[in-house]
Amino acid sequence: MLHMILPALLSLQAPAAQSAPQVETPKVQELKPLGFFSKKFPYQWDVLLPLETEVDGLKLDTIFFNRREIRSWPLKGAEFGTRAQIAVTNTAEKVRVPNFAVAVFDDEGRLLGVATGGSRLTGVKPGKTETFDLNFSRIRQRLPKGTHFVLSLEFSE
Repeated sequence: MLHMILPALLSLQAPAAQSAPQVETPKVQELKPLGFFSKKFPYQWDVLLPLETEVDGLKLDTIFFNRREIRSWPLKGAEFGTRAQIAVTNTAEKVRVPNFAVAVFDDEGRLLGVATGGSRLTGVKPGKTETFDLNFSRIRQRLPKGTHFVLSLEFSE
């Protein structure tokens, strides 16, 4: 019985090309002309590294990769993840609101970890130096073995 009903049901269906509604392709939003920077740097674990770079009035001073660790009693020695800590100075005459991403690689080019962070509600005021902690979520073991990193910066309005 099924072998007779199935061909009848299939013949009642309209061809797929005729029944498919036309879908309009969404327009891609234009990128705002915000400042952007990305550069590869040599990597060292637990060493303050100079960046010596300025992007649109924001001087990238230093970066530091290490584990967050409590150094005082009662939780002395407890670890709370890994981080990249970036110090920046605003040399512009207006507030700068930076957002960062950093990716660490080993000598074979394998990605060891990625951290992101940035923007405070008030941004970095002119003439001020701020420090930003970027979190490597759940990444702990291989980061000390890195050989280079890529740092990206994008400004918010």
